[in-house]
Amino acid sequence: MSEIPLRHPEKRLRPDHPVARKPAWIRVKAPTSPEYQVTRKLMRGLGLNTVCEEAACPNIGECWAKRHATVMILGSVCTRACAFCNVATGNPQALDPHEPEHVAEAVGGLNLEHVVVTSVDRDDLEDGGAGQFVAVIRAIRAKAPGTTIEVLTPDFLRKPGALEAVVAAKPDVFNHNLETVPRLYPSIRPGARYFHSLRLLSRAKELDPTIFTKSGLMVGLGEDMGEIYQVMDDLRSAEVDFLTVGQYLQPTPKHAPLDRFVSPDEFARLKEMAFGKGFLMVSASPLTRSSHHAGEDFARLRAAREALAAKAV
Repeated sequence: MSEIPLRHPEKRLRPDHPVARKPAWIRVKAPTSPEYQVTRKLMRGLGLNTVCEEAACPNIGECWAKRHATVMILGSVCTRACAFCNVATGNPQALDPHEPEHVAEAVGGLNLEHVVVTSVDRDDLEDGGAGQFVAVIRAIRAKAPGTTIEVLTPDFLRKPGALEAVVAAKPDVFNHNLETVPRLYPSIRPGARYFHSLRLLSRAKELDPTIFTKSGLMVGLGEDMGEIYQVMDDLRSAEVDFLTVGQYLQPTPKHAPLDRFVSPDEFARLKEMAFGKGFLMVSASPLTRSSHHAGEDFARLRAAREALAAKAV
């Protein structure tokens, strides 16, 4: 019998930080729709993990009611222990060789026009899990050729050739989240390196100028607006097309403490600023997450590029 990992072995030694009561603009209803149950049953039947569940996403009821689910490959146990993340940390199990086929079956079963495929970090694997991403992309292309594919990858830190393999598989969107400002990396994202993640996004665009690139940030962790604006500038220097900005929500008392709830008016200003800096697409709101409304946003993103190209003629 395989060992069951502790939910957060590295986080258990952190001091408790009370979880703040959410303001009215963030509260969501518990999922109860029949469509939610259908989506859940399909994922369970295929033995698939979803970031919707593992990361305790507040939008799960809305998305699953529409049969939109973000598949999390490479298992459900992460080799890192980021202070904001609710995914379990520990020693991962071996890769499931049938996972690509099962993901493709789920995409077909849900009749998805656009799918987001993400993963845990797998620092234990020689390629960081890049080969599994490639296999999943190919399986979806074979099963559902009309479905557009967005990958939300780890940083592939010290995994030479991993990014190149994923980009060569031709996903429609390459997404990697910076998550927060450089100053907060040591406490919030200690296993990652800000400028490596930034370079990953820049390199993806260099490898394939036609690919859409995307990144996301959380606010409410103690950053200031000047730092957020600088990250926006960094992302535009890396030619990132699409930015998402959402509210950090503290999963448990053992996670990074919430600094503040950012108001909807402040999110509106962040969105306006980001568009002013040249992003083709921006989603910024308290409940924005990388994969929330990803299909609709991809359509807008593609339309924005076409409009820009038309102006250049």
